[in-house]
Amino acid sequence: MTIGFQVRSFSKLVVPTIGNLFTLSRAQLTTIKMASDNPDYKAATSIHEFTVKNIKGEDVKLDMYKGHVCIIVNVASQCGLTANNYKQLNELYDQYAESKGLRILAFPCNQFAGQEPGDSEQIACFMSDKKVKFDMFEKIDVNGDGAHPLWKFLKHKQGGMLGNFIKWNFTKFIVDKNGVPVERHGPNVDPLDLVKSLEKYW
Repeated sequence: MTIGFQVRSFSKLVVPTIGNLFTLSRAQLTTIKMASDNPDYKAATSIHEFTVKNIKGEDVKLDMYKGHVCIIVNVASQCGLTANNYKQLNELYDQYAESKGLRILAFPCNQFAGQEPGDSEQIACFMSDKKVKFDMFEKIDVNGDGAHPLWKFLKHKQGGMLGNFIKWNFTKFIVDKNGVPVERHGPNVDPLDLVKSLEKYW
């Protein structure tokens, strides 16, 4: 009787512990994989060293953008800046993608007043409604410990006023043909106002 009681008590103690460990590991799995696919952001020299996931969840190695000037921007579908930014980003892409090789990489983010609440399918539908032709990626964090390594790299290379953290939706980084972040522009800067800056890097 004593032995049976001890075995049952031991089981009750061990099973939740193993369950907790499993839950903890699963919660950390995405962060661990994201880190393993990418370099230390402080040691990296270009965006071409990073891997991200597109809106379909497929891995994209950013070395595919070698030789292209890029705009990297965090986007949201329910922000007061959304309509104007999507319209002008589309115009930039239409005007310069073929003639100058411009590439625009948009990263949905829900960290600012919850203005990008949808999942990938909903974001893709929104993209379709906006007739987006540029490249859209999976929703990520751009601030905090869970920020994607690419965005940690961008902020490390091009700090902002009053701190390096991203302040709001539609912060824009210009990246030169070698994958080096060369300029950072705040949400209040319209995409079409970037043309004079882009011309320095064609």
